[in-house]
Amino acid sequence: MTAKLTLVSHHLCPYVQRAAIALAEKGVPFERVNVDLASKPDWFKAISPLGKVPLLRVRNGSKEEIIFESAVILEFLEETQANPLHPADPLMRARHRSWVEFGSAILNAIGRFYSAADEACFLKESSGLSELFERVEAELSARRSGPWFAGKRFSLVDAVYGPIFRYFDTFDEIGACGILDGKPLVQAWRKALSDRQSVKEAVSPDYPLRLHAFLRAKASYLSRMIRLQAIAIPQARSA
Repeated sequence: MTAKLTLVSHHLCPYVQRAAIALAEKGVPFERVNVDLASKPDWFKAISPLGKVPLLRVRNGSKEEIIFESAVILEFLEETQANPLHPADPLMRARHRSWVEFGSAILNAIGRFYSAADEACFLKESSGLSELFERVEAELSARRSGPWFAGKRFSLVDAVYGPIFRYFDTFDEIGACGILDGKPLVQAWRKALSDRQSVKEAVSPDYPLRLHAFLRAKASYLSRMIRLQAIAIPQARSA
C-alpha cells in the first residue's frame, strides 16, 4: 500500500516550501494543511514536538508516523521516493547537504534583517546578508555551468534556495536593499528558480500580500519603511 502523505504547513514558512518543492519535483501526491501558528490548534500541538512546521504525516493504513524538521523530511523523501534530488556520489551529496545548511543560515539572517529595530542594525544585517550571498556567488562561479546549483540537474539545494529568493521579490518592491546587486550568477539562479513550476506553486497566489502584511506588522525598521512608502505613493499619484 502506498503511504498517504500530508504536509502540515504555514502560508509563509520557507521550510515548508522546500518540502513542497521536493514533493512536486518527485511527482509525489500529497495533501497540504495550513495551520495558524499564532493560534495553534490542539491537534497540531499534540503531534508537533517543537510546535513548528513543517510536519509530514505519513499514513499506512491505520498507522501514522509524524516526521518533523524540514531537513529530516527532505532526507526521508530521498530515501523513500523515486526521482532523487541529491547527487549519487557521496562526496557531492555531502557538499549539497552543506549548502542546504548554508541556506538555513541565510534564512536566519533574513529573519534578523527584517526584524532589525533601527537603521544601524538594519544596515549591519543587510551587509551580513550581502556577504553570505557573496559566498554563494563564489561557489557558483567555481562550480556551476547553469542553470541550477549543480548545472543542468535540479537538486535539493535548488529546492532550498527557491524560497530564499522569494523574499527578495518583496524586498525589492519595498526598495529595502541591494543585497543581490553585483552578483550576476546569484541573480541568474534566482531568475531560473522563480520560473520553475514547483517553486511557483509552493506558495498560494496571495503569498506576496501575506508576506507584505507580515513585514508591515512587525515593529522593525523595515516595517517603518513600508508604512512611509504607503504614505508616499498616494502623494506621488496626486502630484
